[in-house]
Amino acid sequence: MMRNSWRSSIALLVLTLAVTRVSAQVGDSGITVDATAPTRPFPHFWERMFGSGRAALTLRESYREDLRAVRSVTAVAYIRFHGIFHDELGVYTEGPKGEPIFNFSYVDQVYDGLLANGVRPLVELSFMPRQLARRDIRQSFWYRPVVSPPKDYGRWDALITAFARHLLERYGIDEVSRWYFEVWNEPNLDFWAGQPKQSTYWTLYDHTARALKAVDARLRVGGPATAQAAWVPAFIQHCRENRVPVDFISTHVYGDDTAENIFGSAEPVARDRMVCRAVQKVHAEIQASPLPSLPLIWTEFNASFANHPQVTDAPYMGPWLAEMVRQCDGLVQDMSYWTFSDVFEEGGVVKTPFYGGFGLLAAGGIPKPAFNAFALLHQLGEQRFPADAEGALLTRRGDGALVLAIWNYTEIGSTAKPRKVVLTLKNSAARTASVQSLDAEHGNVHPAYERMGSPRYPTQRQLTELRTAAAVPLPVARPLEAGALTLEIPPDGLVLVTIAATRSDRK
Repeated sequence: MMRNSWRSSIALLVLTLAVTRVSAQVGDSGITVDATAPTRPFPHFWERMFGSGRAALTLRESYREDLRAVRSVTAVAYIRFHGIFHDELGVYTEGPKGEPIFNFSYVDQVYDGLLANGVRPLVELSFMPRQLARRDIRQSFWYRPVVSPPKDYGRWDALITAFARHLLERYGIDEVSRWYFEVWNEPNLDFWAGQPKQSTYWTLYDHTARALKAVDARLRVGGPATAQAAWVPAFIQHCRENRVPVDFISTHVYGDDTAENIFGSAEPVARDRMVCRAVQKVHAEIQASPLPSLPLIWTEFNASFANHPQVTDAPYMGPWLAEMVRQCDGLVQDMSYWTFSDVFEEGGVVKTPFYGGFGLLAAGGIPKPAFNAFALLHQLGEQRFPADAEGALLTRRGDGALVLAIWNYTEIGSTAKPRKVVLTLKNSAARTASVQSLDAEHGNVHPAYERMGSPRYPTQRQLTELRTAAAVPLPVARPLEAGALTLEIPPDGLVLVTIAATRSDRK
């Protein structure tokens, strides 16, 4: 379902940020960075996990090519997807006398493929094998997953036990103990047909978590994997009161979810604020719970839960993603962007490269602006200057270089204006800066696609041309005149400024 969103107007902005050893001050003339100011750790929580469609898709070469492309520009370490127990993988059937039959042949190919490409699974334990289901209740996705509770929890426990034992036999506990096991997907929506939803999900979770831990206590299990940041306090309370194992909390939200569904409020929350407002809510709920040290893993997020081309296919994603990183820093262990690839079939077979798909790469391996946004933000340093400023992330790399992301977020439908920023550097001998830009004219494949007539089925030659056109231009060297650099950032623009440390800076 598509939802209309409103945009707040972004006027011409001149921002001053002074980072000193003592404090930070915000004025109205530019950004002033003291290269010797103290910093704090800045883990790259936004780029270590990514989502994708369903398990069977991982067997396709196009999926694996996209994974390799994303791995080349991010720090991706985990991949999550639906449907490891979907019937197309043949994991569970029953014999002539009704006896369970397990088959992990395709499971092995799925996980072997991930590991061969340098990533591990965040295992979403879903959906229900048809012959194990109490009823044949299907969710509406094109591949029609069964979302019923099991007809026999003894048989479900046996499946989980056999699955976990097989993984340990094949990969070893030292490897599998580094994976995550998440119980189901969004049980508060139509992905779970148990009634009442919450209490029947508790039953599913309890059986699953205990079966996993009975195989080996080092296996990491969590939930509730809800949509709309739901159920977390009740889930933690349930686990604590019933002594059910839980190693992490997971939940989801999207930029166009409503405040009513997330916060129970009619207050409008803009798309660039919704995700981290929800993360902050859940972070606070964990802190106030009986288990305040539980890690928070946000296993789905994006700017939109619908196919919205002017959002997920557009340069808009650069500033949106940067703003999400700025706001969510310090509130979450990891966040899994949904999804890294448009090798994806929830709505059916992809019919055209650009339709507002969730992926960083369109069909044919064409990088979208969102792919380039991740590539730029990957270059941010591992330390962040603690001063907060709208529309900027100020970091320092281990080699002493300053890496600054500055953007011009423009809400959809608003009046678009450029943003002017004067960047001034203090306590550094640097004389030049390296500048990379992502906007409508840089790192945006759409003009090239439109010039070739927007082909529904690009030829191999056209795909090569589109991939070339999609690339972010190489960095441009700009002089620092009296230690200053003026930037004019167009609407929906993201700029990465890198200032290498000089020898005198390292002393």
